[in-house]
Amino acid sequence: MASLQLSASVFDPLARRVAARLHEAGFQSVFAGGCVRDALLGRAPKDTDIATNATPDEVARVYPGARFIGKAFGVTLVSEGGRYFEVATFRQDISYSDGRRPDVVKFAGAEADAHRRDFTINGLFYEPSTSTILDFVGGCDDVQRRIVRAIGDAERRFEEDHLRLLRAVRFANTLNFTIAPETFSAIKKLAPKINRISPERIFTELTRIWVESKQPGKALEMLRETGLLAETLPEVLAMAGVEQPPQFHPEGDAFTHTALALDQLKSPDAKLAWAVLLHDVGKPPTYTEEKTAEGVRIHFHGHAGVGSQMADEILRRLRASNEFREAVVHSVKNHMRFIDWPNMKQATRRKIVAHPLFPMDIELHRADCLASNGALETHQAALKEYERLQNEVTLPRAWVTGHDLMKLGVPEGPTIALWRQRAFDAQLENKFANRADLLAWLAEAIRAEFPEKETGSDSASPTPPRQDPSADSST
Repeated sequence: MASLQLSASVFDPLARRVAARLHEAGFQSVFAGGCVRDALLGRAPKDTDIATNATPDEVARVYPGARFIGKAFGVTLVSEGGRYFEVATFRQDISYSDGRRPDVVKFAGAEADAHRRDFTINGLFYEPSTSTILDFVGGCDDVQRRIVRAIGDAERRFEEDHLRLLRAVRFANTLNFTIAPETFSAIKKLAPKINRISPERIFTELTRIWVESKQPGKALEMLRETGLLAETLPEVLAMAGVEQPPQFHPEGDAFTHTALALDQLKSPDAKLAWAVLLHDVGKPPTYTEEKTAEGVRIHFHGHAGVGSQMADEILRRLRASNEFREAVVHSVKNHMRFIDWPNMKQATRRKIVAHPLFPMDIELHRADCLASNGALETHQAALKEYERLQNEVTLPRAWVTGHDLMKLGVPEGPTIALWRQRAFDAQLENKFANRADLLAWLAEAIRAEFPEKETGSDSASPTPPRQDPSADSST
């Protein structure tokens, strides 16, 4: 048993009431797993898991309104103080055949329950009735030494649930722990089995790694070292060893750059983290070399477009939602456009910052810059443009409609959209004081381009803009 001490007051008071009611009814009740680990680390437990030697039927007698949500696995849902808590009966898992869930379970005692869990740091119990930590697996020592270690035989633990391969990496990087050598070796050996897990579960676990890790770039490197990256994201692994122009990327190859960019993120959401991870995934297939008088120059022509297609394929494979996938693909596809910011027309810049995904795009740009040459002038200029836009009520309604343009002589078809965009750009750039001046300029420009087409008799006074959705399509 452990010599470390904890006060029950660090745990959820309502969870303590659940444990107390079970104890008063004559059953052993403990807090289990990650909440105990986090309390020992001085972190506020997010969720409090409750385990007991009471069977589901016995829990239901203590809580008459309880519901069974996994009776075969001993899980009962109870209500206390207006909130719901899962109460799990101590169990022993007999066998696994699918690398995910036990085939057979039987109810057991606390020690057997601890030994069927994944890692020692997650196999700890806290008994609030006696203020005692129950440590049957050496978890307290590993918490103090900051080590992720499989309970018992590491290979057996990973064979039971292949997702534990990724969970080990997540715990190591979210807690800033190391992985015990024998556990690390087992992960490397069994890494190919991660693909027996559903793509959705892999996607969720990888996302948690990017979002929750102290240094997601370090986590990316650990995934490479364990072999898990080759199994889950071979396109990302392909960036390793892909050299970059040193004048723009003194940090090294494309993989190193990506890892550094991930480390630049501050409390990222999942979409941003995946966009940063995949922003240069198109570099390996677009790598070319050009021999010049000064030496060999490296190019990645079109890598943003290629990368966006690859990002789309990767996220489809992992079964990310359409909305999630489309947002990431957008940012990957457009991450290079900030290079031309100083030379852009004002209207183009305003359209970029007006896009709903601009906050994600600009944060990707910031991470990209800090992971390479460190130049943030464009980042700062774009943010100022964004701030100016936020201070406006809305972008102005377009003065010129497609109907106006046809009256001025533009043929019906795709050309209309080009001229509408040209007119709106001129409006946003304040080239004309009002709609009449803009129309006069357009009439002259259109006559020059379409001299053979006569304009209508009322072309000098086109109709005013209509209140329809298409009038805002260029914003």
